[in-house]
Amino acid sequence: MKVTITALVLFLCSLTALAQQTPYAIKGIAADSVANAKLANTSISVLNAKDSTLRKFTRARSDGSFSISGLGKGKFILLVTYPGYADYVEPFALDSVKTTRNFGNINMNLKSRLLKEVIVKGTVAAIKIKGDTTEFNAKAFKIEPNSKVEDLLKQLPGIQVDKDGKITAQGQSVPKVLVDGEEFFGDDPTLVTKNIRADMVDKVQLYDKKSDQATFTGIDDGQKTKTINIKLKEDKKNGYFGKVTGGVGTDDYYETQALFNIFRGKKKFSAYGTVSNTGKVGLGWEDNNKLGTQDGMTFGDNGEIYISGSGDDLDSFSGQYNGQGIPVARTGGVHYDNKWNNDKQSINFNYKIGSLTVDGRQTSLSRNTLSDSLIIGNNSDETSHNFMFRQKADATYQVKLDTTSNLKVTVDGTLKNSETNTTDKSSTFRNDTLVNNQNRRLDNKLDGKIFNATVFYNKKLKKPGRTFSVNITGGVNESKAHGNLYSQINYFNSTGTGKDSTKLIDQFKTNDLRGSNFLTNITYTEPLSKALSLVFNYGISINNSNADRKSYSQSAPGNYNVLIDSLSSDYKFNQFSNQVGAIFNYKKGKHTLNFGTRVADLRFKQIATFMQSGSSVDNILERHFTNWNPQLTYQFRYASQGSFRFSYNGSQNQPSIDQIQPVRINNDPLNITIGNPNLSPSFNHRFNVNFNNYKVLSEQYVSLYSGFTFTQDPIVNNITTSTATGKNTFEYENLSGKTPLNYYGGLYMGRKTGVWGINAGASANVNGAVYYSFKTDDLSGKRLNRTSSNTINAQLQLSKYVQKKYSFDLSAGPMYNTGQSSLSPNINNNGYGFSANGSMSFYLPFKFQIGTDGNYSYQAATQSLPDDFRQFIWNARISKSFFKSENLKLMLSGNDLLNQNSGFNRNSNGTNYSETRSVTIRRYFLFSVIWDFNKMGGGAPAKK
Repeated sequence: MKVTITALVLFLCSLTALAQQTPYAIKGIAADSVANAKLANTSISVLNAKDSTLRKFTRARSDGSFSISGLGKGKFILLVTYPGYADYVEPFALDSVKTTRNFGNINMNLKSRLLKEVIVKGTVAAIKIKGDTTEFNAKAFKIEPNSKVEDLLKQLPGIQVDKDGKITAQGQSVPKVLVDGEEFFGDDPTLVTKNIRADMVDKVQLYDKKSDQATFTGIDDGQKTKTINIKLKEDKKNGYFGKVTGGVGTDDYYETQALFNIFRGKKKFSAYGTVSNTGKVGLGWEDNNKLGTQDGMTFGDNGEIYISGSGDDLDSFSGQYNGQGIPVARTGGVHYDNKWNNDKQSINFNYKIGSLTVDGRQTSLSRNTLSDSLIIGNNSDETSHNFMFRQKADATYQVKLDTTSNLKVTVDGTLKNSETNTTDKSSTFRNDTLVNNQNRRLDNKLDGKIFNATVFYNKKLKKPGRTFSVNITGGVNESKAHGNLYSQINYFNSTGTGKDSTKLIDQFKTNDLRGSNFLTNITYTEPLSKALSLVFNYGISINNSNADRKSYSQSAPGNYNVLIDSLSSDYKFNQFSNQVGAIFNYKKGKHTLNFGTRVADLRFKQIATFMQSGSSVDNILERHFTNWNPQLTYQFRYASQGSFRFSYNGSQNQPSIDQIQPVRINNDPLNITIGNPNLSPSFNHRFNVNFNNYKVLSEQYVSLYSGFTFTQDPIVNNITTSTATGKNTFEYENLSGKTPLNYYGGLYMGRKTGVWGINAGASANVNGAVYYSFKTDDLSGKRLNRTSSNTINAQLQLSKYVQKKYSFDLSAGPMYNTGQSSLSPNINNNGYGFSANGSMSFYLPFKFQIGTDGNYSYQAATQSLPDDFRQFIWNARISKSFFKSENLKLMLSGNDLLNQNSGFNRNSNGTNYSETRSVTIRRYFLFSVIWDFNKMGGGAPAKK
């Protein structure tokens, strides 16, 4: 592995060295034309003569001299600018005969000296650095008709956009794209990049977006999101535009989408809709998350608890498509935002609606190694029909109350309904001996409701740096589910040759979950000096959660009215906490130090209501905890695009309600879960180190990151396995004296090389974990198992984009997985792998365009699986544009041309091994018609 990584780094260095061996350089001296005074720090730019895009840039030295090397062959334009002086522009060329150009003294003329009839035409600056913001001027880049923001982003230095629309800037993923500083359809960046026209863009800004609290106080709280802001031209904020796509394919595949936008000054209205069964449930790279909701059981650092539908064991379908099964998706949404009253008031509204149906079939096998001579295996064949319908709306209203205070109100609500039908046939083996087989059917229906509201008020006080803010959050989350469980289990004798007994289960289940929360946080900042500030906060939180689970058997066929006591309970988890914290923030020059702690006093009240002999019995447990949450962050910003950051956070991790609730969950009768109400919190220590350096002109980026987390008093699994019946029982308990560990690290290097202007990058990553669990069986008893796993991978990336000619993006590299278990030290599941991804596009005469993309993956054989795995997914397309504006396009595309998509997935962690194969979308051809329409500009924006 060391050899492979070294080879990648040497290859990248050789590309740079090759560029340096060929001078292709210029030099000169900038001076005043009359006084002959040398002009220090003069801006020197070299532009490509063909399209006036920036090639390289520098500033003159103190004596006015400058030099730029590594330009390569070609025709260029020299642009020299200095405040108060007229721009100097001169074309020149470099080739194999004339590799250098000495401009000598460049005489700069003050604008005041120039005659009125003399005109010097300047060139637009492509890039500006404004503090932490990198700003790209769209005028400096060539924009083709009907191109979208995505096409413009591909031309910007340091920004890459892959075939699915995923954006990477300066080596980091960009999850948020704004329009004029405002959210556009909330959390979906592709609704901007694939919707907004490139010719509407004035500027593209790239920066790290801070939290509302940090933006207000100016004190970094460590919460940052890499963000792109699209600033529109003023004359492009009036009119309408959109896009309509329709496609039909072989094997009854289809794909349709429509986008429509109306802009009137500061008012924006947009709508979209998609219908498809090709796996496309939205518009871009986050398609698989478009219908899912961010609900579920979550715990904050201070013990806040939120319960929702996805924490329900009957809610087995999250409403997301992960590439398994055949989906039918219907989605749509509307967006509206506006500012008025001299921008003192604004509103941002989004509504999304969607349904997703997934029909699937999955075969799987798993192996649980209890010792070197005892393996419990399971083979299963599952078919499923899942459906979810969801509506979600959110709105944000902001008002500037006066020059010192602001109010922001945010609300959101979700309604969802789901139905799941699952049939599963499975067999369990002890080594090679059949232990049992099961036919199981589980049918569920669920209705969920979510509502959240937040009020954020902030005010700047008289003393500079002294601020006061209040944040109030409340929410309610409900889900009601009911379903039927049918299971027939056949148990076999010790030799596996004859049936020993049969167990039938026919039950009706109801799960009602409800969570409500109310949190307040008051923050006060006090400047202690020019460099040191104190952030003091106090808050209370009230969280009430209820999980009511009931199981019924039949008193007569079809009449489920006999309560099963052992599978039923009504569990309440009420929490009240007070929190106080003090954080010091020191910022001077390039250094920022943030340190302090928060302490929370938590009071839990757990009420478990069980049914015993027809009457209810309450089991009340009250507990008290003190949570400490220390934090430390140091950042050294040694350059505008370079920084080093170290952080530490400590927090207590409360057990989840599923881990606590003392009721058996038997949705899979061969895998039973039992809660432990006496679990105590664990404590996590998290360390992170990040180093980033980006050079705009050479587009060189270096990123080094690492981190690790270790846990005190962890909550671990205790899995009891019956070797006679194959049944597993899952329980939870705290483990003292052992500290599980998770760690990761990586290095990324990238730059634009001198070889044909190709962007090259190399990366190496490692991540691993050490964790513990108890394994109990009727032969060996209870034993502690220590498992370690590691993954190492490296990749080389090459990419280039040439407007209206071609583009390509290639990446490939090896990987190596290791896993070791203390209970089975002789089992070796270590194995190699290799993956490669690529996409290419070419423009042809007569407005034709062809493109292709592919993904290759390889996993070597291991001790548990003697066969290796290879798969190559290859897609291709050809299109033809019509009319002068090229706003009509016909396209023929092919998906998985080699028909190799097997829906394969493999996982190994030492003692446990599993693999699955799923029915999924395979080879098909699609014929599409794409129509862009646009009527923007044509008048001044509407008056407010």
